[in-house]
Amino acid sequence: MQLSITKKVTPEEKEELLTGLRAYNGQFLDLANFSGDIGVYVRDEKGIMLGGLVGVRKGDWLNIDFLWVSDSVRGSGVGSELITTAEDEARRQGCKHALVDTASFQARPFYEKQGYRLQMSLQDYPYAGMQRHYLAKAL
Repeated sequence: MQLSITKKVTPEEKEELLTGLRAYNGQFLDLANFSGDIGVYVRDEKGIMLGGLVGVRKGDWLNIDFLWVSDSVRGSGVGSELITTAEDEARRQGCKHALVDTASFQARPFYEKQGYRLQMSLQDYPYAGMQRHYLAKAL
């Protein structure tokens, strides 16, 4: 047996590891319900992205991985529209819950206005004095 450390994980190494992990997890989970990206985007008339949301279905959950709204349209309802559209699509796909995490300097109040409830805060992440907040919502 040989142990190695790398600072650059290759796509092949990552896929090899994930293949083993999926084989193990597949004994306990229906992995057919653990796939399928959900992407929702807003673009201007020139096709330039003004905001977007990327999530993935994991069982009965929509995991929101990324949500971004350009400063030029922030506060205009674009973020709410993105999240509502993604939640509607997640419901259509059978999701019953949604999960998001956000840093203390990001969007916790926004998510709470959308009906998300704080589940946990991780202190001093990624640096001392900051927090990572995990919020969930029943769909």
